[in-house]
Amino acid sequence: MKPGFVRTTIDIPRDLHARLHEAAARSGCSARQFILNGVERAVADASPVRARRRLSLDRPIVPTRGKPFDLTEEQIYEIAGLP
Repeated sequence: MKPGFVRTTIDIPRDLHARLHEAAARSGCSARQFILNGVERAVADASPVRARRRLSLDRPIVPTRGKPFDLTEEQIYEIAGLP
């Protein structure tokens, strides 16, 4: 066994074993490499991918209530007490 590797054993049905070897031969690789490739893909697909969410500006975040108001920037700063 190569350093840095772990040996494992699994039991698979005979017909799946035969199909595995046939698929590996069609791919031009060994059954071992075929299995390792499949495991790599499965692990990569199972890795959590953080979804990038973007703020939608199609609808208001806070629904409006009442009539619209019209304030200038100076008025907003004055009401909020900002410098």
